[in-house]
Amino acid sequence: MRAEEIDPVCGMRVDPKTSKYKVLYKGKIYYFCSEACKSEFEKNAEFYLAHGPQGMPHR
Repeated sequence: MRAEEIDPVCGMRVDPKTSKYKVLYKGKIYYFCSEACKSEFEKNAEFYLAHGPQGMPHR
């Protein structure tokens, strides 16, 4: 495992050892900087995996 992962929603670097936000999707664990990014990924994971980070989600 790498020391840092990239949040697939906003592009921020995330430390998997300390992140409280993660999702197992299609056999891979994705880490997030916030609940907002995690929630956005769960709504539309395929979009973020196909298009890459889009910045912080708007509320």
